[in-house]
Amino acid sequence: MDPEINKLKTVWEATEITTDLSTLVPQFNFDEIISSLISVGPFYFYIIDFYDMSLSNVSPSIAEIHGFDPETVTFDDVLNTIHPDDMEFVAKAEATYFELLHNKLGKEKIPNYKANYSFRSRMKNGEYCLLNHQSIILTIDDDFRIGKSLNIHTNIDHITKTNNNTISLIGLNNEPSYTNISVILDLKELTSFSKREIEIIKLISEGYTNKKIAEFLIISEYTVKTHRKNINYKSGTKNSVELVRKCLLQGLI
Repeated sequence: MDPEINKLKTVWEATEITTDLSTLVPQFNFDEIISSLISVGPFYFYIIDFYDMSLSNVSPSIAEIHGFDPETVTFDDVLNTIHPDDMEFVAKAEATYFELLHNKLGKEKIPNYKANYSFRSRMKNGEYCLLNHQSIILTIDDDFRIGKSLNIHTNIDHITKTNNNTISLIGLNNEPSYTNISVILDLKELTSFSKREIEIIKLISEGYTNKKIAEFLIISEYTVKTHRKNINYKSGTKNSVELVRKCLLQGLI
């Protein structure tokens, strides 16, 4: 096994955060959860079972992107597409993700967060493109150890070719979101967006004016302006175009 891939697998296998039991995926609307996670661009998805590192529900589009047969592709095949220079970042991003879930946000909230970060990946033609990785934990055991995860990889080379080398945790079910987290983890410097702020960011991305946002959310226009000021401060952006682009890459929209 490639030593870099082995290092990455150690993040999952040697830290006792993944289960040693087989877990069952609960009933859910698969199309609905996929549509809530994807970004703009060609994408594929699969479910990884950390119990035995097997793949299931692999989308046919993996053949167009990587040239893999969705019926026979393995997790090692997917990991081997990661650019060698990005492997260490991916390992640190995964470690940061699990550290936050277990020790910062609380184990009971594991299913309420999706991870979002990017890395370069080898395409079917042999060239490397920037992929956006999104994942959400589908199953946990009685000790809150992770069983199965839904992973989605989207080609975002048309948006940017530069990786910001950070990870974001996007809150689901009304949980707050945390963005621009350095993989050299400093829990004191997490950027958190409230549910209301995320609603406003999404409306901004759809071209709504402050007045229309106020009408839609049934709040005052002044309140919208205050939220936008706070959003720009937290995101480090100066205008709507910059905000939308940055939030798209972070998985907020």
